[in-house]
Amino acid sequence: MTTRRRRALSLGALALTGTLALSACGSSDSGGSSGTDAASAKTHTVKTAMGDVKVPMHPRRVVVLDTGELDSALSLGVQPVGATRSATEDGFPAYLPAERTKGIKVVGEIANPNLETVASLKPDLILTSKVRDGDRYEQLSAIAPTVMTESTGSAWKQNFGLHAEALGKQDEAKKVLAAYDAHVAEVTKALGGKEKAATTEVNFVRFVEGADIRIYGKQNYIGSILADLGLGRPAITDKAKDGFSYDVSPEKIDLADADVIFTSTYGSPQKAGTKKTMNSGLWKELKASKNGKVFEVDDRLWIGGIGYTAADKILDELQADMTK
Repeated sequence: MTTRRRRALSLGALALTGTLALSACGSSDSGGSSGTDAASAKTHTVKTAMGDVKVPMHPRRVVVLDTGELDSALSLGVQPVGATRSATEDGFPAYLPAERTKGIKVVGEIANPNLETVASLKPDLILTSKVRDGDRYEQLSAIAPTVMTESTGSAWKQNFGLHAEALGKQDEAKKVLAAYDAHVAEVTKALGGKEKAATTEVNFVRFVEGADIRIYGKQNYIGSILADLGLGRPAITDKAKDGFSYDVSPEKIDLADADVIFTSTYGSPQKAGTKKTMNSGLWKELKASKNGKVFEVDDRLWIGGIGYTAADKILDELQADMTK
């Protein structure tokens, strides 16, 4: 057995002024004890997508506004007091341990946080990205020091490093990185070694409600994990727009051909046409389909996880599927 795993709205300025002022002080518990105030007064400067930001040395009331930030915090042993959720789900991603997300207050949807709810939690640090909340930076910064990365997805490793710095968890981050590298080496060996991995072409196909089918390229979260394993990628992935995805209609799904295909669905499988496409003659003629090497996986994990805890689970699932 392999070793197991480590892990809009307006502010309503008059109504919120008092709350925001209190929150900006960075008090880390509702009692506002002198010890807490002293700890919050010690800061260090973090370079972010929005410039230098002074954050507490050891923040205690953290709010995260995307799944990548939530994964980072939990991977580093920090339980946020608040977090956003996906617009398509009621709670937090199921791949995260329930005991770790229990008690985290939902503060709205990703890219649409409820600022009043965020402020009511009196955070001393907010983690998010410019691509999600750049237009709310001033409002969020009025609540608490706000650390934004430039984007999400393919930059997840760099983002994790910034999250660790903001949380004062650099030592813990080193352990997470070492564990991930060891896990990657372990899975690569299980797949037959680097040479065999390089000659095994793998595609990731995502069915999306209301959009074309996406053949994922190399510049995204899942693409980076496949690259870490040294797995081969079909030539079609080089045509992906901005390296992200090459979008096709069901009539051109033959372009997704590969030795192994992982698939996921965002939204309703019926509306996304998942089953209809996978029951088509074109799909059944794919090499992976003929050889029983098509594996359906959880979209919220493989696409939405965007962190090391998710990556650990993806590596386990990938190894289990590809070594059947």
